[in-house]
Amino acid sequence: MHNGIEYADMQLIAEAYDLLRQVAGYTPAEIADIFGTWNEGRLGSYLIEIAAEVLAHTDARTGLPFVDVVADAAGQKGTGRWTVQTALDLASPVTAIAQATFARAASGQRELRAAYAGLPGGTTPPLSRTEAARFTSQVEHALYASKVVAYDQGWKMIQDAAAEYGWKIDLAAVAGIWRGGCIIRAAFLDRIRAAYTADRDLVSLLSEEGFAREIGDAQVPWREVVASAARRGIPVPAFSAALAHYDTLRAGRLPAALLHGQRDSFGAHTYRRTDLDGAFHTNWARPGRPATEA
Repeated sequence: MHNGIEYADMQLIAEAYDLLRQVAGYTPAEIADIFGTWNEGRLGSYLIEIAAEVLAHTDARTGLPFVDVVADAAGQKGTGRWTVQTALDLASPVTAIAQATFARAASGQRELRAAYAGLPGGTTPPLSRTEAARFTSQVEHALYASKVVAYDQGWKMIQDAAAEYGWKIDLAAVAGIWRGGCIIRAAFLDRIRAAYTADRDLVSLLSEEGFAREIGDAQVPWREVVASAARRGIPVPAFSAALAHYDTLRAGRLPAALLHGQRDSFGAHTYRRTDLDGAFHTNWARPGRPATEA
């Protein structure tokens, strides 16, 4: 689970870098400075710290930014894939982690990427320096909110596994252990530990007052960043997945009702109603199609 969260965290940071470079027009060295500033605040973490170091590095052979001479096909050892496979078995929706894993896979699809190269995309009007600074603030909000959702997905998956296998997991202790020296060690793990210390049965980090307030503050910039990326044709799979996950879970009613109807129509899988108990099936072939309790 640690490594699955790590995949999401790294992908989100990479997407933030890409946005700051392609939309705001900053150089890798300038983005290194931005990340350095972020590392002193709520985004403070080992991964932000080393991302700044990598972006500030100049290739000795060419004199170019290091990130411009490195192949853009990411490798993986398989741990993120294991997380996603296990999540499917548990029906635990770790969508940001999954998209981060698939993003690595897509980066290595050279022939497929070549087939897509040159296809139409969005527009990329340049930003003024003032607009770029405002956009940078929006990206910080979007990155933070997306990270909270990705970490929340990880903690919820641990809860789902514990329920499935009868484990007794101290979620506050998990945060403390990972804060102590793991790759995803980050300042806000202290807050996660405090949240689960205060309420061992906390269903979601977004139920905690502080995190909920910050997610509320991020609403406009988070959505603006994802929308801007879509308009400009810049891929942000992890940002988008985190926002979609948030919107899915906060929705009062989801379109899953239509899925139930389709499943009952083609396979008589039955459905449940909002006004009656039990499972029902509709005889879709008959005129009037009456519903019968299964």
